[in-house]
Amino acid sequence: MAQFQINKGRFTSSRIVATDTAAEIESLQDGDVVVAIDRFAFTANNVTYAVAGDQLGYWQFFPPVPAEAGEDASGWGVIPVWGFADVVASRNEAVPVGDRLFGYFPPASTLRMTPVRVGDTRLIDGSPHRAKLPPAYNSYSRVNNEPGYTSSFDDQRMLLWPLHITSYCLWDMLQEQDWFGAEQIVILSASSKTSIGLAYALASDDSAPDVIAVTSPRNMNFVESLGLYAHSHTYDELAAIDARVPTVIVDMSGSGKVLGQLHTHLADNMKQCINVGLTHWDEAVPGQGIIKSRSQRFFAPSHVQKRIKDWGADGFATRSSAFLRDSAEKSWKWMRLATIDGLDGLAEVYPKVCEGSVAADEGIIVVLEQQT
Repeated sequence: MAQFQINKGRFTSSRIVATDTAAEIESLQDGDVVVAIDRFAFTANNVTYAVAGDQLGYWQFFPPVPAEAGEDASGWGVIPVWGFADVVASRNEAVPVGDRLFGYFPPASTLRMTPVRVGDTRLIDGSPHRAKLPPAYNSYSRVNNEPGYTSSFDDQRMLLWPLHITSYCLWDMLQEQDWFGAEQIVILSASSKTSIGLAYALASDDSAPDVIAVTSPRNMNFVESLGLYAHSHTYDELAAIDARVPTVIVDMSGSGKVLGQLHTHLADNMKQCINVGLTHWDEAVPGQGIIKSRSQRFFAPSHVQKRIKDWGADGFATRSSAFLRDSAEKSWKWMRLATIDGLDGLAEVYPKVCEGSVAADEGIIVVLEQQT
C-alpha cells in the first residue's frame, strides 16, 4: 500500500511512500469507511493543482504520509486526481462494503473517508480537514446506484468530466457576459483537453465569436485536424492575430511572457483575459505588458456553486450533462488511452506530464492493483 507524493518546492521531484492500510482499517471510527482506489486519470490539469496548491488549497485535501516515523512531511504534497474507488471497510451503515465511488482521490492505494449527507447517488466526505474546501471537490457519486451505470465508461468519465465541466462553465460565463463585447476568442494552449472542450461548446453556439487557437509547433497539426478553430497560430506568431478586432483571451497556459506579448499586441482591443490553467507552469511569472484591470482568475467550482444556486443541483446537472456527453463522444474519436500500471508507472510518466511532452491526443489512466 502506498501514496504518491511530490516535492512542493520542486514539482518534478516525486516519491512513493508506503502506507499501512491494515492499521487504518483497524482504527476505523463509527461513520468512517476506507476505499481502495481502483483507477484514476492523470493530465496537465493535475500539475495545475500542484502549482496552485497553496493559493487554492489543493494541498489540504490529502495530507502526505511521513516516509518514516518522526519525519516532517510538510515539504511534500499529494496531488488530487479524479477516479474510481471501492469501499473495502465500513463502519457506516449507509455506505456498505462494495459501494463504488467516483470523485476526488489521492494517487494512493486507499483513502479513509467520513461520509455524510448520504443519498442514493451521492455523498459528501465530511472529514474535518476538508470542511472549508470547495464543496464540488468533497462530493462523490455512488455509481452503482446510477441508472444504466457501466464500468466500460469509467475511463472516459474520469479523464474528461473534470476537464469538460470547466469547459462548460467557461462557455456559460462567456455567454452570460455577452462575450465581453469581443468578436474573437483567443485560446492559449489550444491543444489541452479543457481548451478543446471549450472549443466544442463555442462551435455549437451560433452566437459565439470566432475562435483562434494558439499552440506549440509540435501540436499544430493535431489542433488543425480538429476543425474547431477559425485560425491557428504558434506562440511565436502572436503578431499574426488581428489586433483590430475586440478580443477575449482564455489562457490555459499560464505563461506570463506569452500573455504580456499578447496583451501588448492587442492593446485596447484586449477586452478580457480569463486565466484558467497552467500548462506552461514553469513560465508562470508576471509578464511585462499584462493588463491586470482586465484580467480575472476563473475557478470552475465557484461557477458550479453559483449555477446550482441559480438553477438548483438538478437543473445544473440537466443543462451540463448533454454537453458533457456530446463533448466526450467527440473527444473519444481522437483520444488514445495510455494505461499505466500502478504508482511506479505514474512516477515514470510524471516528469513527462510536467514538461508537457505527453502527446496532445493521449489520455493517461493509472490502474492500481487492489489489495486489502
